[in-house]
Amino acid sequence: MMSKPFVLINSAITADGKLSTREKMQIEISSKEDFERVKRLREKFDAIMVGVGTVLADNPSLKGNIIRVVADSGGKTPLNSKVLNGSNRAIIALSERAPRDKRVALEEKAEVLVCGEEKVDLNLLLEKLGSLGISKLMVEGGGTLNWSFFAEELVDQLYTYIGNFVVGGKRAPTLVDGEGVREKEEAFELELSDMQRLGEGVLLKWDVK
Repeated sequence: MMSKPFVLINSAITADGKLSTREKMQIEISSKEDFERVKRLREKFDAIMVGVGTVLADNPSLKGNIIRVVADSGGKTPLNSKVLNGSNRAIIALSERAPRDKRVALEEKAEVLVCGEEKVDLNLLLEKLGSLGISKLMVEGGGTLNWSFFAEELVDQLYTYIGNFVVGGKRAPTLVDGEGVREKEEAFELELSDMQRLGEGVLLKWDVK
């Protein structure tokens, strides 16, 4: 059995832990220095993953010489998405409930991996990515995808760049949303490995215990 890729979640959040505004509008959080850091970091990874929610909200191009992976249980990725129309290899992970006609259409744009019945099974997906030679995976997901990786205990490291402003809003997405834990004993413990000031913000590097 091929080993699963090393998984790093890399994210930029506001000082109050938000990924975007209450209307889920993309906002620029990273400083110029942090953008340069991320550019260099991507060069060290084989693939970068986002969830379909990020594709629908932000339509990212995921620039860099890197394989692009989208976790999309229902097959909602638009065919004109930037992630499907760049020069680099793209992989779409679907579940079995994704409409067959959309799956066929996506196969014209990307390599399709079916992983799970109702939603993408991340364990199975990582096994398949490992079999394709992907050993290091960067996740730049929203709060839902980040939670799924933590819930399945698949995260090795977490990098968070904290910007120098507050947006507020109880409906604004946070770094990790999803179901969450019921009590502290269930929380995922981190060990701080490094911290660095970048512009007016700070980068925290965590190892997941």
